[in-house]
Amino acid sequence: MAERLRLAHLTLLIGPAALLGGAFAFQHIGGLHPCEMCIWQRWPHAAALVLASLALFVPGTGRRALLLLAALAELVTAGIGVFHAGVEQRWWQGPSACSATDLGTGDFLSSVLATPVVQCDQIAWSLAGISMAGYNAILSGLIAGVALWLILKR
Repeated sequence: MAERLRLAHLTLLIGPAALLGGAFAFQHIGGLHPCEMCIWQRWPHAAALVLASLALFVPGTGRRALLLLAALAELVTAGIGVFHAGVEQRWWQGPSACSATDLGTGDFLSSVLATPVVQCDQIAWSLAGISMAGYNAILSGLIAGVALWLILKR
């Protein structure tokens, strides 16, 4: 049991960190500004990462509970990714006011005016016909599934 919990813990530290790091790399290195739903997908990754990090300092059932919450956060971002991919494919409608805001540093108004508007129903990047939102859904779902299996398996 202890070994499976360690593997789940490692999965929930590395997985969300890698996906969040990838999102920031696409934005800051690749120049692909995120839409509103892209930002929504980042929050559960951050929550999972914080919960898994806190679990480093908590023993026993407290650690297990934090890891379960982290895995559930990854399921949430997978769900948002599915919704976002569906909006991109026009399977359903997304939020009407879907645009990115990058406050950055300096003057607020200048920063807002300089930020490109990115629509959630436009695919900015894809590989093999799967968008970043689709990959987020797949990878987050795998991370959550593996972690939950490792945590809950008796």
